[in-house]
Amino acid sequence: MLDINLIRENPELVRQSLRLRHMETDPVDTVLELDTSRRELLTRVEALKAERNAVSKEIGKLKDAALRQQKIDAMKQVGDQIADLDEQVRVVENRLQSVLATIPNIPAADTPPGKDDSENVLLKTVGEIPQYNFTPLPHWELGTRLGLINFDQGVKLTGSRFYVLSGAAARLQRALIAWMLDLHIRQGYLEKYTPFMVRSEILYASGQLPKFADNLYHDAEEDYWMVPTAEVPLTGLHSGDILPESDLPLRYTAYTPCFRREKMSAGRDVRGIKRGHQFDKVEMYIFCKPEDSDKELEKMLADAEQTCHALGLPYRVKRLCGGDLTFGARATYDIEVWAAGCNEWLEVSSVSNVGDFQARRANIKYRPEDGGKTRLVHTLNGSGLGLPRTLIAVLENYQQPDQSILVPEVLHPWMGGIERITPQK
Repeated sequence: MLDINLIRENPELVRQSLRLRHMETDPVDTVLELDTSRRELLTRVEALKAERNAVSKEIGKLKDAALRQQKIDAMKQVGDQIADLDEQVRVVENRLQSVLATIPNIPAADTPPGKDDSENVLLKTVGEIPQYNFTPLPHWELGTRLGLINFDQGVKLTGSRFYVLSGAAARLQRALIAWMLDLHIRQGYLEKYTPFMVRSEILYASGQLPKFADNLYHDAEEDYWMVPTAEVPLTGLHSGDILPESDLPLRYTAYTPCFRREKMSAGRDVRGIKRGHQFDKVEMYIFCKPEDSDKELEKMLADAEQTCHALGLPYRVKRLCGGDLTFGARATYDIEVWAAGCNEWLEVSSVSNVGDFQARRANIKYRPEDGGKTRLVHTLNGSGLGLPRTLIAVLENYQQPDQSILVPEVLHPWMGGIERITPQK
């Protein structure tokens, strides 16, 4: 959430950020009007409360019973006015907070202009696209032929966009998760195992609510929400906390399944297992001091790149333009890996600096060592990497002429020595 003081003092900056994001509506005037109304109401309430306090002291000193009763009756009317104004303040405050919650983060000053993902800026490509003396199969054909992926069973169990991994494919998925977690631990992250369901206030704190409510799975009876990403519970770990400066930066990594209704994927290519309602992801997350967040963003990007490099996957890095930035991000890098069978680049990681946007919602601060006023931390998040797209790239890029699949060397210890995947029974 943005600081209301920023909107009061520099509304044009906020409007410019909305234009950079190509937002169709401008809520700034509404915020300013509600804020003015709220402050005017508060001024009236405080004046009446001051009057009531002064008269109450006066009443205590009066000896004339009739005059005392007259003032008591008058103060009852003042009390009624205060109660009415307090209710008006509550209504306006709720409306103000609701509108503030719809305003996205202000992009970093160096954010490239652009309306959508077609105008993201390619920064670099690493590795050579593999060449084959045969036509590589897409994973939905390769996986079916080898008995690795069963789409019919997924539909039988749940419905469309669900699937079942079998044998070596299931083990490969598990190996990728375990290996990535261990890699991030070596990179300096502390592993966390968090609940896969959270309360609504945790989703609000991370910026998922109210913006993405229609894309989330919700148990209304218990008010439990299935997490769309481990970013959500990792943000909530320190909700309401004041952290010692000496503890920063805090770097966490976590695996969770992720649940999304994928309403926003209408019209996109959803063949195979590229885009489902349930998928696995290993997340990186950082709490740091504001002056360190740009440096931490570069570290997180390098850590995600190391994952691609170690798996031997060709990848490229893009800087997201204003029109493609997510709701809470100030700056984002996307990492895409090459998938030879699909013959396309697949996004496997978004690495973002969120600034104090989440910390303000979650009320996460740190106390400077010099004893100064507490300050909001900055938060960052990144996939390290997302599945199943990383699995897709491994299956497709490492396939052989006989349709067997070589297992990347770094995964051998997690595959029980399996170095080649052959048809599953």
